[in-house]
Order: sequence, then structure tokens, then C-alpha cells
Amino acid sequence: MPVEITARKKPFRQRFRRDMRENWVVYLLLLPVIIWYIIFCYLPMFGIVMAFENFKFAKGLFGSAWVGFKNFQKFFSSYYFWRLLRNTLTLSIKDLIIAFPAPIIFALMLNELRSRKFKKSIQTISYLPYFISMVVVCGMVKTFTESTGVFSQISQALGGPKELISNPGSFHGIMITSGIWQGLGYGSVVYISALTAVDHELYDSAKLDGANRWQQTLHVTIPGIMPTIIIMLIMRVGHLMSVNYQKIILLYSPATYETADTISTFVYRKGLLDGDYAYAAAVDLFNSVINTILLVTVNWISRRKSETSLF
Repeated sequence: MPVEITARKKPFRQRFRRDMRENWVVYLLLLPVIIWYIIFCYLPMFGIVMAFENFKFAKGLFGSAWVGFKNFQKFFSSYYFWRLLRNTLTLSIKDLIIAFPAPIIFALMLNELRSRKFKKSIQTISYLPYFISMVVVCGMVKTFTESTGVFSQISQALGGPKELISNPGSFHGIMITSGIWQGLGYGSVVYISALTAVDHELYDSAKLDGANRWQQTLHVTIPGIMPTIIIMLIMRVGHLMSVNYQKIILLYSPATYETADTISTFVYRKGLLDGDYAYAAAVDLFNSVINTILLVTVNWISRRKSETSLF
């Protein structure tokens, strides 16, 4: 048995060494990326220990007192736990239901355009908001949704809130709609690429069977890009608990904490503002564990039902 394992491994090693010699430039270009991941993604994982300690800067990571699951118990029994969990899940699920299909629908609509110039123009215009800084986007959102903003003025005329940005009931809508506006074009790129791989002979066969454009989209186009949709859905679900906290921090205020405060923003306040690093690490670890469970579960279901999965 050991002889067979060695025999299997030896050809791979030889191929790898030969590939290294022939493509050393490519591996050299890859080296900075590997170093970046090691420094900023893997080495910080040692900080997980902090979640189980009463962390003190003076004593360091390995000198602080070990408290076990005390930080987790503190979070689970706190007044904010259910509010944070509710807000995080509500905002994430709303975003998944409304924002996730938007780039798919946009890509399908672009695919139906006959004029290539018009199609390219629409694509270019739709990409532009993605390259605007998040700070600038949030500044624009605040300007349009404050008491003198155009959207707040429309809301007042329709009998709604006078200031949308400070209204807890409007916060989720502001987050989702502004997110769709900013990421619609860029998010559709992967689906537009997938559409180019759909076999055109399938469309010809559908036409011979008398299928109209809607039927072709329903029975040829969508099934053709379904593996891409499933992969993107799995990745999105894997970040379900990690909402865009940078944007929330730039938009929310104490007046909207009731619906805007999420687990990620709570970690930011406790860790960076209050300096309670151990407590913040415990809360963030809980968030990451839930995300991992969701990712593995959805990936397993997808692999069983559709034979498409990330791993």
C-alpha cells in the first residue's frame, strides 16, 4: 500500500516541478497574493483566542486571563442579542430576496437587446455607480433622504415620514434600493458572461418548436445560466449574517438603531469605540460560525438537489 501511494504522488511532484520551471513567472506574480492572504487573512485567525479571554493589552494575547465562554454567555443574555439577530436576519433576507435577483433580471434584459451600441451604452452607464466611493454614495443618500431632500419631499407629499434617513421604518428600504443602484451593473457581469456560453443551437431548436422569446428565456436561457446562479446564491448565503456594515455605519444613527443596528455594527462599536476587544471578538466569532454553517448547509443541499456546488 505505501508503494502505491508513493507511485501516485511521484508523477504529481514531477509535473509540479516541471510546471514551476516552465511557468515560474506566473508563480512569481501569484506570490504577492499568497503573502497578502497569509498576513491579512490567516495570521489574524490567532486572534480567535481573544474571544475566550479577558483580554488586556498589557498582558497580551497569551497572557490575559482565560474566561472560557463567559463573553458568549454575556452576549446571549444581553438586552441587545435578539434585536441584533432580528435586524441582521431581516435586512439580510430582504436583501437576498430583492437585491440578489436584480442583476440576473438586468442581464436577461440586456441579452434581449438587438442594438449592440445601445447595449454597450446601457452596460457602461450601469457600471459607473459601483466605482463611486462608499462614503460619497452614503453622502448622496443622506442628501436625498434628509428633511429637505427630494425623496423626503416626495414622502411628505404622499403622507409619509418627513425625514426618511432618521425613520427606523425606512432604513431597510434605503439600504436595499441604494445597494441595487450601486451594484446592479457590476453584479450583472458574471451573468452576462454566463449568457455568452449558452449554446445558440438550443435557441434554434426552440424556435423550430414554436417557442417565443419569453419561452426561450424560460426554457433555454435561465437553465443555461442556472449553475452560475446557484454558485452565486451559495456565496451570498455564506455572507448572510455579514451585511454591509460599512454602509450601515455611515448611514445609521441612534434614532434608527431599532432597525439598523446589526451584529457587525455592534462589533464595531464594542471593539473599536468601547475598546472591549474580547467581547467584540466573541460576538464576531459567533457571527462567523453561523455564516459557515449556512454556507456548508446550502452547499450540501445544492450538491444533493442540483449537483452544483462550491465544494
